[in-house]
Amino acid sequence: MDPTIKLLCDLVAADSVNPSLVAGGPGEIEIAKIIADELRSAGMDVEVEEAAPGRPNVVGVLEGHRQGRSLMFCGHTDTVGVAGMEAPFNPIMRDGRLFGRGAEDMKGGLAAMLGAARAVAASGGLPAGKLIVAAVADEEYASIGAEALVARWSADAAVVPEPTDMVIATGHRGFTWVEITTEGIAAHGSRPREGRDAILRMGRVLARLEALDGELQSRAPHPVLGTASLHASLINGGRELSTYPDRCVLQMERRSITGEGRDAALAEVEAILASLRSEDDQFRASAKVLFDRRPYETPLDHFLVPALEAALAKVGRVANRGGVSFWTDAAILGHAGIPSVIFGPGGAGLHSTEEYVKVEDVLTCRDTLVELARAIRA
Repeated sequence: MDPTIKLLCDLVAADSVNPSLVAGGPGEIEIAKIIADELRSAGMDVEVEEAAPGRPNVVGVLEGHRQGRSLMFCGHTDTVGVAGMEAPFNPIMRDGRLFGRGAEDMKGGLAAMLGAARAVAASGGLPAGKLIVAAVADEEYASIGAEALVARWSADAAVVPEPTDMVIATGHRGFTWVEITTEGIAAHGSRPREGRDAILRMGRVLARLEALDGELQSRAPHPVLGTASLHASLINGGRELSTYPDRCVLQMERRSITGEGRDAALAEVEAILASLRSEDDQFRASAKVLFDRRPYETPLDHFLVPALEAALAKVGRVANRGGVSFWTDAAILGHAGIPSVIFGPGGAGLHSTEEYVKVEDVLTCRDTLVELARAIRA
């Protein structure tokens, strides 16, 4: 078995379910140890840094033979939960695919970047510059790992090997989580004149949000990021069957593109609530932002994209540019001054009960990153 694929099996076998998503999840401690040992055995200088207690980042550094540009490979080590999976941490190879939790998202990319670092070190190191290999915690929740990384480390360019089906992705959308609360008056279900139904009032909000989503998706798409969108994620309200509900809470997600204001999601919701108040002076509702992440685009004139295209061509693959639908840590790196692209192996089933990565893509991604690291010098 190729050493990079053997490493991938070890990474998949390590339970790194994010404890912020799933109570009792072990987090990144075990997988961080595997990665730190791998980087040390490859001859890199290694630091293990806690982004939070029990949530380690691993950073390996390979110095070139002379001054030059610095390149970062950055991937996350955590995964989502495993509910409904039969053997999530038992890597199974079948038909050129490796199955297991995190195989696609994103342990395949981790294995590729670690294998690339080993190959570069084993072949005599970098002619010039510096290679930084960062394995970070918590991308699936709040990206505390990437936030801690950019507080201490920088680079001239970075590749985030999330699963892109070998497309060079130069951007992705951002997102905002908004919480909306409608208020009613609790009363016995037999006394409608005394009660006010908060859930029915939330229904008015939902109808306006559905119309807004349609309008957002009907706009001319951004050439890389597509259109903005929204969906209702979670809803809760009411006390019991025979009582008018006095409170209903909706949590929604708004996906954003570059060119929109960072407060666009909240402004849209507040405009909806203001309109509903103007139609009914008894309507009571409020909204607040729970969390947000900005969209990201690689600077059009940055050297990284053509350099990665050339590296991909060297390993015999046609280079295609595009974007990805999901948010990644590339946005945190990019907004901290590290221009980044997303480029990684293909597969299917991220966050589902059957997840796999294409083995050939993992190896091709590794070889492409090797060529890129050797090419980035002055």
